[in-house]
Amino acid sequence: MRVGIVTPVVAQPPPGPAPWEPDAGIEEIGAVAEDADRLGYHHLTCSEHVAVPEETAAGRGAVYWDPLATFGYLAARTARIRLATQVLVLGYHHPLAIAKRYGTLDRVSGGRLVLGFGVGSLEEEFDLLGAPFADRGAIADDALAALRASLGVRVPSYQGPHYSFSGMVVEPHAVQPRVPFWIGGRTARSLRRALTADGWVPFGLPLDALAAMLASADVPPGFDVVLAPSRALDPIGDPDGAVKALTRLRDAGATIAGVRLESASPAHYREQLEALRDLDTDVLTWGEKP
Repeated sequence: MRVGIVTPVVAQPPPGPAPWEPDAGIEEIGAVAEDADRLGYHHLTCSEHVAVPEETAAGRGAVYWDPLATFGYLAARTARIRLATQVLVLGYHHPLAIAKRYGTLDRVSGGRLVLGFGVGSLEEEFDLLGAPFADRGAIADDALAALRASLGVRVPSYQGPHYSFSGMVVEPHAVQPRVPFWIGGRTARSLRRALTADGWVPFGLPLDALAAMLASADVPPGFDVVLAPSRALDPIGDPDGAVKALTRLRDAGATIAGVRLESASPAHYREQLEALRDLDTDVLTWGEKP
């Protein structure tokens, strides 16, 4: 099982950020990214919300750095670690807008993009952006098909129920032959959607229920299941607890763990990255250190 990190600072949903995160900026994020890259972590994450209603911010969090701007900066400070949107809301964008903007990011980063997608659930944000909420599932399915036909293609062509285009040049475009798609969600429908892509990022499901869903599905070879421990790990203070939490994910079917780390400062967070990398366990697979 490989290990990526849920990037600190860039999203601060409940139960809340570490004490140092609200005042941190891009320099702290960049230093974390550089260390994760050097240590062989699999990916960094950045999520997407354009605007969160004031009355729901306490439940969802209000801080969401823009993934395209954030990853463009981090691409210049790293060399190997993947950059994973977790997640972009499909209904907020035309597929060719994603193909152009994130295809450019794939080129800028040397082919390190992972596109995590979600259907979305915040109706007020859909309304703000003029995106239809009621039919968002069907629109998302069509957008996924349109994106698969478009990413990495100079003159893409697609005909679907919601999106249709041809004869339009998208340059620059993605350099990976197949940009990995991860689908977020917690329902059987989200897993079915993910099985048409490259990976599933479930949340809020008990591990036994999740394992049962995977066991009943026809999971293809190479399909990624990206799971997060229920709590932040403390590999310095509780290495055994960290190993046990990661082992539970692996046993439930995870191929990639997306971890949060307890930390009291940016320096402590980076020490936790080192400590997790050095855990004595055969559960984890790492990229080589340079």
